[in-house]
Amino acid sequence: MISMNTFMYKNVLVTGGAGFVGSHLVEELLKRNTAVVVVDNNCNKKSYLFTEKLNKKIKVSKMNICNYKKLLLLIDEFKIDFIFHLAAQALVEEAYNNPKRTLDNNIMSTINVLEAVRTNPRIKGVVVASSDKAYGDLLKKKYKESDPLVGAHPYEVSKSATDLISTSYFKTYGTPVVVTRFGNIYGEGDLHFSRIIPGIMESLVKKKKFKIRSNGKYIRSYLYVKDVVNGYILLAENIAKIKGEAFNFGSNNTVSVVEMIKLIQKMLNKKIEYKIVNSAKSEIPYQALDYTKIKTTLGWYNKYTLKDVIPVIYQWYKKIL
Repeated sequence: MISMNTFMYKNVLVTGGAGFVGSHLVEELLKRNTAVVVVDNNCNKKSYLFTEKLNKKIKVSKMNICNYKKLLLLIDEFKIDFIFHLAAQALVEEAYNNPKRTLDNNIMSTINVLEAVRTNPRIKGVVVASSDKAYGDLLKKKYKESDPLVGAHPYEVSKSATDLISTSYFKTYGTPVVVTRFGNIYGEGDLHFSRIIPGIMESLVKKKKFKIRSNGKYIRSYLYVKDVVNGYILLAENIAKIKGEAFNFGSNNTVSVVEMIKLIQKMLNKKIEYKIVNSAKSEIPYQALDYTKIKTTLGWYNKYTLKDVIPVIYQWYKKIL
C-alpha cells in the first residue's frame, strides 16, 4: 500500500528527472509535498517537466552524474534523503552507434549513485531503473525475475550490468537498493520519435509517413507512464522489506508494431501512413514480462489501458508539435 506521507517534506533526488519518465515521477512526488531535486544533462524545453511547468516547483541542476565529485556535492548541498536513479542513455539504436558512450554513461552513473548511497547514511534508499532488455533474448514467452541476465548487445549489456552492480551493492554492503525492470513505456512527454508511439503521434500531427525501423512484427508489452510512476513510488515506500530485489512491471497490452498502428488508427479514427524500413539492429524480436511477483508482493497492477490514454497522449503531442 502506498503511504502519502513517506516523502512528505523529504529531499528526493531524481536523476534523469527532465526525461520522459522522470518528469512524470517528479509530478507525482510534488503531490506528496516532497522537496524534489532533478539532475539531468539534457534539459529539453519541450520536456514534460517544462511544458507542465513542474520545473518552477523544484530545483533543476544540469549536470552529468558520471562526475562523481559533482554528484556528491549536490547530494550534500540538498541533504538528499532518497534517490530515484533514472538517468541513462535509453535508446537501443544510439547504443548500437555509440557503444562506449552508452556503456560509460549507464554503468558509471549507476556505480556513482550506489557509492554515494553506500557512504552516506542519511540516504535511506535508491530505486534503480533497469529494463526488460537486461534479460537479453531468452527465447521464452515471458521473462521472470529469476531468469538470467544475458544481454548480448551494448544497450542490453549496460542494463544487465546495472542490475548486477545494484544487487552486488546490496549483497556486499547492505545498500538499500531495489531494481525495476519495465517493458516499453509510453505516454505524453516521450520526445524520442524513433519509438513507436511518439513516432506515430508525430506522423499524425505533422501529416507525414511513419517509418517503422523493424519489420513491423516485433512484439512488446506497452505500459503507460503513470502506471510506471506508481510502481516506482510503491517500491520506494516499501524499500525496507524488499531491498536487494528486482521487480518486473508489465501489462497485457502485448502487440506487434503493425498491430499497434491499427489500434491507434481505430482509437483516434485517423489514417496512419507508414513504411517498413526494416533497418533495426540489435533488437530483440519478442519480449514480454511476467509481473506476478510485484502483484503478489505489493499488490501493483496496471490501471491504464491504451484505449484510456491514447486520446490524451495525442492531444499533448498536438500541443507541443
